[in-house]
Amino acid sequence: MTILKPALFAASCLLAACGTPADLYSVTAPQPSERIAIAFNTVEVRDVSLPAYAAADEIAIEGAGGLLLTDADVRWADTPERAVALELTRHLVQLSGKRVASEPWPFEDYPDASLEVRFESFIARTDGLYRASGQYFVSSDQGDNDDFGLFDLTVAYDPLGGPAAIATARGQLVLDLAELIAREGLR
Repeated sequence: MTILKPALFAASCLLAACGTPADLYSVTAPQPSERIAIAFNTVEVRDVSLPAYAAADEIAIEGAGGLLLTDADVRWADTPERAVALELTRHLVQLSGKRVASEPWPFEDYPDASLEVRFESFIARTDGLYRASGQYFVSSDQGDNDDFGLFDLTVAYDPLGGPAAIATARGQLVLDLAELIAREGLR
């Protein structure tokens, strides 16, 4: 009986190792083409909240009638909420030239402003549009600079390009959102 247990364990490990690994897709991050002045020297990207389907590792696509399609073997390379927060942070640094960091705030002094983004929708659709909608909130100790706004953005992509095209569109969409927040929310 003791010889049988190690043999079964070894066999199960071999079978698990033979499984096909999932295809992982990272987001292609475009570079901003302009500088946008913001009202704060330091900004913390405190929270990015995605819908459950967009926060999952599997890449979801919205089909006809709103049906969400996923494939367990087609996944994002990083957890989506973390990745979107880091993408927003990088873009806001590049756009503004200011000190922007994701939560938890890594510096000794407190940030001048905090940013929260709550996505209502964040999905590639089979018609070739990647859509993001939701709200952003900017809070600061300067009281009169608190702000919020709605966003509803779309980026076209080639549906025949598969997950790589979706990842590229998502990267462009997050850059577009960073530009909108810099122009309207952090001014």
